Order: sequence, then C-alpha cells, then structure tokens
Amino acid sequence: MWTWYASRAAGLVSLVLLSGSVLLGIGGVTRAASARWRRFAVQRLHRNLSMLAVAFVALHVLTAVLDGYVPIAWLDVLLPFTSAYEPWWLGLGTVALDLLLAVLVTSLLRVRLGLRAWRAVHRAAYVCWPVAVLHGIGLGGADTTTWWVLALTLACVAAVGVGLVRRTTVGTRP
Repeated sequence: MWTWYASRAAGLVSLVLLSGSVLLGIGGVTRAASARWRRFAVQRLHRNLSMLAVAFVALHVLTAVLDGYVPIAWLDVLLPFTSAYEPWWLGLGTVALDLLLAVLVTSLLRVRLGLRAWRAVHRAAYVCWPVAVLHGIGLGGADTTTWWVLALTLACVAAVGVGLVRRTTVGTRP
C-alpha cells in the first residue's frame, strides 16, 4: 500500500518540479536575469531542478510498477498505449516519459550533438509537460478532484501559461 502513496506523491512532486523547470527554461530563453539572479545561475538552477524532477519521475514510475493494485508492466512504461490498465491515460504518461528521456539524453550529450540538434530535441519539453499534466489529470482518479491537488495542478498550469505568454510576447533578446 505504501507504493500507491509513494507513486501519487512522487507524481505530484514531479508536477511541481517539472513546472519549475519549464519556467526556468523559459526564463533562460528570454534571457531573464537580474542583479541577484545572473543568467548562469538561472541556467544552473534549471539544470539541477530538471535532474531532481527526473529522479522524482523515476520514483513515480518505479513505485507505480511495483504497486500491485493495478497491472502496469515495465513494457507499458516504454511503449505507449499498450497497457491493459487505462491505456489512453497511462499511454500519455509513457509519451511524456519518452520525451523527457529524449530531452535528458540529448542534454547530457549536448556538446557532442551541437546546439541546433540539441535545441530541436529540447523543444520536446514544450510537448512533454502538457502531456504529463493530462496524464496526471486523467489517471489521478479521485485525487484530481481533491481541493489541494486541483489547486496545485491549476497553479502549475497557470504559472507555465503565464511563462509561455511571456515567452511568446517577449521572445528572445540578443
């Protein structure tokens, strides 16, 4: 039973961390900085927060598979829409995980890939995040209607929405 709670908790923590990572990534693109937060500090915080988010996503996936309440196999974690349990919603989580892994691997290999290739794959984060949010909403069950989970989800969506509006209106400064 502890794995069920751990999976839910890790999923919610992942939502917050990934939302923060997306916001910091947007801040890096728009060259957001101040006297107190230099650009390199924003980039480092983005990188470290992203790695922490990956760790919590891994914990979320591990505990979801280990929990025997629903039948989620390891293959379901890698191949989208093949699960016997909630194939659509779990498939969205698999797609988000696959995109996250692509962003992670290319970020680790950034110096070998070149900026153009890295940037092209890194833009997958703009797809990964909303797909992961939909996965959480669809598969969260009764938790998604709990006031604090709903408030947390809406706060993350609102924050990233504001960041995206800023990204599209400010763009990138030289």
